Amino acid sequence: MKATQFFVSTLKEAPADAEVVSHKLMMRAGLIKRLGAGIYSYMPMGLRVIRKVEQIIREEMNRAGAVELLMPVVQPAELWQETGRFEKMGPELLRVKDRHERDFIIQPTSEEVITDIARQELRSYRALPKNFYHIQTKFRDERRPRFGVMRGREFTMKDAYSFDRDAEAAGASYQRMYDAYVRIFERMGLSFRAVAADTGAIGGDRSHEFQVIADTGEDAIVYCPDSDYAANMELAEAVAPKAPRAAAAQPLAKTPTPDRSTCQDVAALLDIPLQRTVKSLVLATDERNDKGDVVKATVWLLLVRGDHQLNEVKAGKLPGLKEGFRFATVAEIESHFGCKPGYLGPIGTVKPVKVIADRTVAAMSDFVCGANEADFHYTGVNWGRDLPEPDAVADIRNVTEGEPSPDGKGVLAIQRGIEVGHVFFLGTKYSAAMNATYLDEAGKPQLMQMGCYGIGVTRILGAAIEQGHDERGIVWPDAMAPFSVVICPIGYDRNAEVKATADALHAELEALGIDVMLDDRGERPGAMFADWELIGIPHRLVISDRGLKEGRIEYQGRRDAQATPLAPAEAAAHLKGVLTR
Repeated sequence: MKATQFFVSTLKEAPADAEVVSHKLMMRAGLIKRLGAGIYSYMPMGLRVIRKVEQIIREEMNRAGAVELLMPVVQPAELWQETGRFEKMGPELLRVKDRHERDFIIQPTSEEVITDIARQELRSYRALPKNFYHIQTKFRDERRPRFGVMRGREFTMKDAYSFDRDAEAAGASYQRMYDAYVRIFERMGLSFRAVAADTGAIGGDRSHEFQVIADTGEDAIVYCPDSDYAANMELAEAVAPKAPRAAAAQPLAKTPTPDRSTCQDVAALLDIPLQRTVKSLVLATDERNDKGDVVKATVWLLLVRGDHQLNEVKAGKLPGLKEGFRFATVAEIESHFGCKPGYLGPIGTVKPVKVIADRTVAAMSDFVCGANEADFHYTGVNWGRDLPEPDAVADIRNVTEGEPSPDGKGVLAIQRGIEVGHVFFLGTKYSAAMNATYLDEAGKPQLMQMGCYGIGVTRILGAAIEQGHDERGIVWPDAMAPFSVVICPIGYDRNAEVKATADALHAELEALGIDVMLDDRGERPGAMFADWELIGIPHRLVISDRGLKEGRIEYQGRRDAQATPLAPAEAAAHLKGVLTR
């Protein structure tokens, strides 16, 4: 490919609304153009990257035994009403009506459609197992689309769905997809971790996220450097303290804490470690009648240590809270505690509340908590003596770096990551809702066991750039780069020998099947080099009149500090060897 035949459009500065590195560099390198909030056109350079990503995905999905099909972007609402997600999914699901006032949705995912296909086509145990996948446009009406392709509204995703006879067979399908995902991200040249994850809105019983490691990642990945343990923050277990609760050593005292409403401020005033304080978080659950009206609200008091953070996903799995909770209103707090937020605690509530203590809090003694009176806290608080044992003790907090790993093989570390893939074992969540059954050997109907497996195709571009960039621009892995090699001839439009050498080398590399770009635009060297470094082409060959007179051209990898001289006749073989490695 020659640059004058292609479309190269770079910018010196990123648009003002570009927030993260990947967004800035994709705009500057001419990979994307913004059409609307969270909606982008993929320009020729960006589309080449997408096609390379898709090719790797297709090859590994096919290798794993999955079969490609294509499901529509627009889907009838009836299928989503069968599973209840038409109502439950909320405003992220874009709902539309056709000219006949029939309801449709713009798909964010395709569990309903593929389950409908399976219940019609996979009627016998002989048809199982099956795994279908497609690469298709998705739309999620994000409240605040941001970060370019990292959190857009329209995006491309590969989603696959497996159907099996029983849980054991479904587990084998899950493992095949897990292994395929490992191969996919390894082939792309990305540094990543597979971590145990919460199943979230998709549902199911088993789940792993594939996270690209990046300091700018939105997600916190928890892992043990001395073992295979890895989980996302939502799922990572905070181990209960091994030491038994110490006996009370201080008297209970109501201590003035004027204008100190946070644990940090109280600890500073009392000159005690923050770890001696306990913070109170008040949730509420609603009981509704058949009409959907709230007939009763139950208030819950969750206690976590002052230096810890509540994990809402963990809290949402507790009995009584897993059907849905919200943070209590100020009015509810004042009616139950007789006090405004900031001085709340479990001692002396006005109305009964259900108390859930984090494992760490349940093991504390002589701690400090709110006194349910403005400007006062209790010090020297002890379970059993000053307040009854909590209604429940559970892991409800985020883990912190350096605490014991749940597998007992070391301590935890935390790094940032960007989710690019997710695999779920769904079980019968969708097959039961949609009556997707097959006939077993005895002729009896059985529910299919399902798995679901997604990869954010366009999101991978942003994640790869967040992981690989420098002050000059993008640093693509070889497998993802829009072009593997760029030939930069200095004076292409002015020097016949430079032009002839560049053209011959371009033809030779193309004949070897190497994805090569020849910059024939006649740009000045500085501008030409800056463009291709910004775009992130991994390998560069520079041809100049002076170099040719000395019998050399220059090779430089995108990460190399200096160029390597090569004889023109050796360049193609050298490049082939580098790319093979």
